[in-house]
Amino acid sequence: MASKRFEDLVKLMARLRGPSGCPWDRQQNPRSLRTYLLEETYEVLDAVDRDDPKTLQAELGDLLLQVLFLAQIASEENRFTIEDVLQELYEKLVRRHPHVFGSKRADSAEQVVKNWEALKAAERAHQNATETGTLLAGIPRTLPALLEAYQLTRRAAQVGFDWPKLEDLLEKLKEEVGELQQALAARDDRERLEDEVGDLLFVGVNIARYLQIDPEVALRRTNRKFMERFQQIEAELIRQGRTWDEVSLEEMDTLWEKSKEDDPRR
Repeated sequence: MASKRFEDLVKLMARLRGPSGCPWDRQQNPRSLRTYLLEETYEVLDAVDRDDPKTLQAELGDLLLQVLFLAQIASEENRFTIEDVLQELYEKLVRRHPHVFGSKRADSAEQVVKNWEALKAAERAHQNATETGTLLAGIPRTLPALLEAYQLTRRAAQVGFDWPKLEDLLEKLKEEVGELQQALAARDDRERLEDEVGDLLFVGVNIARYLQIDPEVALRRTNRKFMERFQQIEAELIRQGRTWDEVSLEEMDTLWEKSKEDDPRR
């Protein structure tokens, strides 16, 4: 049943792009769809964060639409088809799971990840031997900067270019904070300040990666926590019949600390 429904969706997408289809759909190209692909991805993430299965179901459908859309355009240009996409994915899953479909052993999730990364590295090495590229080739330049930093450092760490100990990274964090303070004291130009702030953020990403924490997920969690606590302050001000203009910074801090005390996550 699922296979039949998928085939129906592929045909539906082709019809929407066809001569008697939708003018808007026919007008789209891969570049114009980038915004929608990104929006749908973040909406899926939001549904996952909120543990909302009904919304997640709908958002996964919207994300799948973007995959079908891009594959249909590629098919029209004789580049590849949705069948090619599925075949490549199938082969990759089999190839990347030798502990399931081959003789390699993996007794833990950690070992699976280690094997997966080793296989990816071998595939990249083969690709680089036949195409122009480096170890860092293939990391999309359109990634958000936080995720790009995570991918860059993770890829470099695979060949041993990494910090020996977490303590070394924490010392580097202190060093970067000191350099930012020096730049501020010297009233350096904006470009220097951007460099120092960037270095500080980059070390933070390295610390997250070293602890096997996805920095994007961690920051989204903190963003959500900030939003909830700030909204608690707003609710309290409404209850008191007061506006932001009537509240001092000290009072805001007091309300913020109260919201932290009421939060089991602290």
